[in-house]
Amino acid sequence: MFSGSSVAVVTPMHADGAIDLESWHRLLEFHLAGGTTAVVVGGTTGESATITDTELKQLVVAARLFARGRMAIIAGAGLSSTALTVDRARWLSELNIDGLLVVTPTYVKPTQEGLFQHYLAVATASKVPVVLYNVPGRTGVDMLPSTVGRFATVPRIVAIKEAVPGTMRVKEILSAAPSFTVLSGDDATCREAVLAGARGVISVTANVAPQSMSDMIAAALTGDANRAAELDAPLARLHTDLFVEGNPIPVKWALHRMGMIRPGIRLPMTPLSQALHERVAAALTAAGVHQASRGV
Repeated sequence: MFSGSSVAVVTPMHADGAIDLESWHRLLEFHLAGGTTAVVVGGTTGESATITDTELKQLVVAARLFARGRMAIIAGAGLSSTALTVDRARWLSELNIDGLLVVTPTYVKPTQEGLFQHYLAVATASKVPVVLYNVPGRTGVDMLPSTVGRFATVPRIVAIKEAVPGTMRVKEILSAAPSFTVLSGDDATCREAVLAGARGVISVTANVAPQSMSDMIAAALTGDANRAAELDAPLARLHTDLFVEGNPIPVKWALHRMGMIRPGIRLPMTPLSQALHERVAAALTAAGVHQASRGV
């Protein structure tokens, strides 16, 4: 479950911002067919900051009913407040999902001890496995490998999505906690991370190229560096150009261009700037991703 190519899936919306369940099922079918091992619902790429608890539950339940054990369903549970995160972990745990992804508290900049106590409280409340999520570029706090190492013996905390780029952080975490599962949270360096000991990726690129990401990560997991590099090369522009504006702006535009979703996105996110359309479209073409003549 916590290995291979997982997707930090977008939340499809109508033009007015309402959740688009028709497109949601289309995305889930796309990922099941494309070899995605797990779908993260309501993460950063899923616009977690703007979807309500009611909407998150609706998305999770629909995904679980669709998946029926054929791919794992992981729900985003992290909030800045420990008490609110604990409450969310409790009710999400009751939805028969496979795990929770819990980002470090944003904006408040807790100490390393505060991070440890925060996750300990969440793990105690949860009935399903917990995946830590460290993304200092968005949250303003970096959970250090020494802190991650403290979780190695905490029940239900089983993995970390590590978005610090490169291989050094992967090696540092595995040195502190050799049995811990590390998942890359950085598409541009995920191949190297897996070759260095990570067990997979939670990916933005996989939104538009699930089979290619699945094949590349599978090659890296076998230690076939040459084959993994060969498979990763066409994806390189996606790894960078899906971030030319704040995630998920470019990837939602790309999925609309592919005919997968409608163009809805919620403020403060806005549609992709017109000047960047050609750049993102070229990245899709380089990756061999089919683009519809018009969106949904």
